[in-house]
Amino acid sequence: MLSTAAFAPESEVVWKALSRPTEPTVMTLVPLSDAGLVACVKGRAGGAGLGRPADRITLAEIYRCAVGDKPLWAPSPEAEPACQVTMHAGAYFAALTAEVEEAVLASLGDRTLADSVRELRRIGAERRARQG
Repeated sequence: MLSTAAFAPESEVVWKALSRPTEPTVMTLVPLSDAGLVACVKGRAGGAGLGRPADRITLAEIYRCAVGDKPLWAPSPEAEPACQVTMHAGAYFAALTAEVEEAVLASLGDRTLADSVRELRRIGAERRARQG
C-alpha cells in the first residue's frame, strides 16, 4: 500500500493500493475494515478507501491489523534446564521480546500513514535528484 502511495497523487493513492481484487488484498482488507482504517463498499460501483484521514491512522494500528496479537519475535522453546542460564533463559528472552515489541509499537504509534507517504515521496525525490 505504501509503495503505491509514495508516488501517486493523493486522489489515486487509496484506489491503486486497495482496489486490487487479489485474495491477499481481500484478506488484508478484512482486519483493516474491522478496525475502521478502511471503508469498503461492495458491488459494481464499490471499492475501498481510507476509513479516516491518513494523518489519523498510525502505523501501529496498521501493524496490529496485519499481525494481530502475534509477537514481533517468538522466544525459542524452553531448553532442558542444565544450568542457571538455561533454567532462566526462556523467561529472560520473553521479557526482552515484550520490551522490544513495546518499543516498536511506540515508534510505529508516533508515525501516521500520511507521515509515511510524505517520507517515501521525499526519499524518492532525493533518489531521482541523485540519479540526475
